[in-house]
Amino acid sequence: MPACPQTLDTSGYRCPIPVIRLEAILRGLVDGGQVTVIADDPVAAIDIPHFCREAGHNVTRLESAAGICVFLVTRGAKSA
Repeated sequence: MPACPQTLDTSGYRCPIPVIRLEAILRGLVDGGQVTVIADDPVAAIDIPHFCREAGHNVTRLESAAGICVFLVTRGAKSA
């Protein structure tokens, strides 16, 4: 049975803090490990996917309430 993804709630923090905290968690995951990221900073909607693409991670934006960004990030083979 696959492990449930970790959750990183960065509500109340402004970029770049959500990306910095995400990077720290990803460094501790094995390839294919997942983390769900919750952010309320509108810039996170751009910064988190950009960081993930550049670092080789898969990112999917999930449905969420207005003003909230929720992403499922899967660690890729490249180092974070």
